[in-house]
Amino acid sequence: MEFAFPEKPFKTHGGAHVPHYKNTAQMESKIMPPPAQVIIPMQQHAGAPCKPLVQVGDEVLVGQKIADSDAVVSAPIHASVSGKVHAVNQVMLSGGQYVDALVIDSDGEMKVSPEVHPPKVDTREEFLRAVRESGLVGLGGAGFPTHVKLNVSPDKNIDTLIINAAECEPYITADHREALENTKAVFSGINTVRKMLGIERAIIAVEDNKPDVIEALRKMENDGQASPDKNVCVLALSASYPQGAEKVLIKSCTGREVPMGKLPADVGCIVMNITSVAFLADYLRTGMPLVKKRVTIDGSAVKSPQNVIVPIGTPIAEIIRFCGGYAVPPKKILMGGPMMGIALTDDSLPVIKQNNGILCFGEEEARLHEPTACIRCGRCVSGCPMNLVPTKLEKYAEAKRVEELQEYCVMDCMECGTCAYRCPAHRPLVQAIRLGKALVRNAGGKK
Repeated sequence: MEFAFPEKPFKTHGGAHVPHYKNTAQMESKIMPPPAQVIIPMQQHAGAPCKPLVQVGDEVLVGQKIADSDAVVSAPIHASVSGKVHAVNQVMLSGGQYVDALVIDSDGEMKVSPEVHPPKVDTREEFLRAVRESGLVGLGGAGFPTHVKLNVSPDKNIDTLIINAAECEPYITADHREALENTKAVFSGINTVRKMLGIERAIIAVEDNKPDVIEALRKMENDGQASPDKNVCVLALSASYPQGAEKVLIKSCTGREVPMGKLPADVGCIVMNITSVAFLADYLRTGMPLVKKRVTIDGSAVKSPQNVIVPIGTPIAEIIRFCGGYAVPPKKILMGGPMMGIALTDDSLPVIKQNNGILCFGEEEARLHEPTACIRCGRCVSGCPMNLVPTKLEKYAEAKRVEELQEYCVMDCMECGTCAYRCPAHRPLVQAIRLGKALVRNAGGKK
């Protein structure tokens, strides 16, 4: 029996119409040769960091598991090149935290480990075990281990799988290219997840500024082999930031609202990034774990913007060289998009699993506006997709008033940056809210 699908998206609150700047959307992805050296941090996911399973001097092969953890919320890490472990160093990630990292000297041969073979997956338990062994985490940016997300409690009635192909951040087109270049794997992954978890329908959510993606996915949707039971549909969403945020996407696709402090599973939904579900299909077919990543390289400081498929752990500087180097000296380098991306201190950091873009800007684009006094216009409030009051949160964060921060639900902020983008006074609202969230965590948790 066919499950009902929405004829059009449901209305959502807030958001902003940001410039798209999808400069690389029509450029076919290029595969970068392995660099001379990769740096593989032990923290590439939300949750507990991994511990190395290899030592300095050990030979490693592509796809070999080189780090793991006993923690539930974690995901193993695999070698992205073949070669020799050169060192175990500490590196500073984009968030400022220091973690251990395995440095591997590549032999340039990309020899594949004998560990790599398609997993046996006949049951739900075998499927979840395979997802964990693949090393898959959310590839849209959050980096939450996928095996934990998919291991939903039996008391949750999951009826909808939402595939996030919105890609609402300006510049970033990595998911756009995945949808066009790996369409069959997208549907194969969807069918497998639905079958293994007993989910009735799937909705692929795409912003309407990607007509070629919508056309390609709808063609596959109507393919009897790719979608045999017709319980997968493509839903075109209005191009509005942050349309791709999990809770916003659920409201757009189903009309359901995730209550504060609750998870998508509490309203019968699982949300997966389109690249994540396509990778899962490829892994089940080949057994090759997550060892490479498509990354959008763009910005005025880059000579040749493009989407590049690179081994995980490749230093950003090497990728920029592959893209022709810098057109002008970069004044700001972002890991991620301009709305939620993190500014980097330099280009020596490596690409990790959840990176989907590196943006390098010249002086004009990197220039910051001087903040002025709040004029009480309310644009930040009307723009907040979580119905928060950013001005209050900024005020209480600056005053370190934890009780009021909890009262105004600071922990429900997704740090999308819509409030700061819409603020005519250029107030640093997101930075203040991040400080407020840290104050709440340090005081013993959220409300």
